[in-house]
Amino acid sequence: MKMNRLKQKIFLIVRFFWEKIFGKTKNIYIYALQNRAKQANNNMKNLNSFFGKAAIAATLFVAGCSGGYNGQLIGELDRPRWNPITPYGMVFVPSGVLHIGPGDQDVNSAYNSKAKQISVVGFYMDDTEITNNEYRQFVNWVRDSVGHTLLEHTTENDAGKTQIDWKQKIEWNGKEANEQLDQIYYPENQRIWGRKELDPNKLHYVYEWYDLKGASLTKNRGKDRTSFIKKEATPIYPDTLCWVRDFTYSYNEPMTRHYFSHPAFDDYPVVGVNWFQAKAFCAWRTRFWEDYKTAKGEPLLDEFRLPTEFEWEYAARGGKKNQPYPWGGPYVRNSKGCILANFKPGRGNYPEDGGFYTVRADAYWPNDYGLYNMAGNASEWTSSAFYENAYSFVHDLNPDIRYDAEGNESETLKRKSIRGGSWKDIGYYIQCGTRNWEYADSAKSYVGFRCITTFLGRDIMDSK
Repeated sequence: MKMNRLKQKIFLIVRFFWEKIFGKTKNIYIYALQNRAKQANNNMKNLNSFFGKAAIAATLFVAGCSGGYNGQLIGELDRPRWNPITPYGMVFVPSGVLHIGPGDQDVNSAYNSKAKQISVVGFYMDDTEITNNEYRQFVNWVRDSVGHTLLEHTTENDAGKTQIDWKQKIEWNGKEANEQLDQIYYPENQRIWGRKELDPNKLHYVYEWYDLKGASLTKNRGKDRTSFIKKEATPIYPDTLCWVRDFTYSYNEPMTRHYFSHPAFDDYPVVGVNWFQAKAFCAWRTRFWEDYKTAKGEPLLDEFRLPTEFEWEYAARGGKKNQPYPWGGPYVRNSKGCILANFKPGRGNYPEDGGFYTVRADAYWPNDYGLYNMAGNASEWTSSAFYENAYSFVHDLNPDIRYDAEGNESETLKRKSIRGGSWKDIGYYIQCGTRNWEYADSAKSYVGFRCITTFLGRDIMDSK
């Protein structure tokens, strides 16, 4: 059916174009074109190569004529071509069905993951957790934007709004700029050994987002769009002190001093970021990508975002049904006795799995979708609010549950789901079906994140 409709559209365009140039007396050539199209019925590539150039040449001519389209309903012709590409560092997770719930005994008798069958639409997902170096790109972008603003490196866009002029360079060590740029460094009385160090409290990312949930409510129908445009300013530098704060009577100061800044840890998962910082990173990544694609005049992907906890579990299982771990199971070791993830395999025995704290984000074998460390290493933020009984009432079609609590609301409402377990957790917490949570404003040395973006279309193979 798809083949026939495309053939008819192209034939009508070519026929109209032909008649405009040579007149209606040349029907024998039209018949020849029609017969050629029939011969190509079983070969889509031949059809495209035969009619493609004629259709493109005729498109502007036909669309510009009075009446246009030869009086036929064939859809708008001036549409961009859509060839979905997989963003760098991501893998495609196809649509499918997932049986959510515990994959093994409910050790805590929490009963917070009732068995249920759901359907999840396809998406792209980062193959690893966001690394220190990837997050540093975000931090440096915000730092540079603050520097450009202080130096008044601005220009006006076509709409007359002031924006940063990224073409100008910042001389961070230049004498002329010292006075202006000193504002984003610690003042002299707070410096150690006189070192000039960046003040993380000066780095805030400001972004806007549209509240689709609020706008969709019947009671809000007809309200001005500005009522649903939200603006947030988020401090974005990781909380490096979490390594000291998370463990009492434990010496982890070297990790505080070096984990985010030292090149030895560039490819390790970023930790010490709270839920709001992870959300801000996704907003920046979306803007960064869309600015590039818009400049090239190309169609956009959906926004980058945190996965729901259901999307996360679906991806973690890697297409395996009713298995406790991303590699299947039922054990955390393979047939050779090698441990398959970074967690706490025994009492007080953190390094038995090959790591002490976190390890490289691409360590160990990926699951069948090509995703690394979906069990252990760093727990991961999801977009979902945490409710013990969520599985009892969420929809079975792309389930999701979100609630952004205000500052004066109950602490219980500020919980967000985290998944995957971490380097400090026992085996139960690295199972695909195990649910856990942290407060949205908390930054931990064992919690990171990765991004996803919803796939636009039915399946990635449709574009091959």
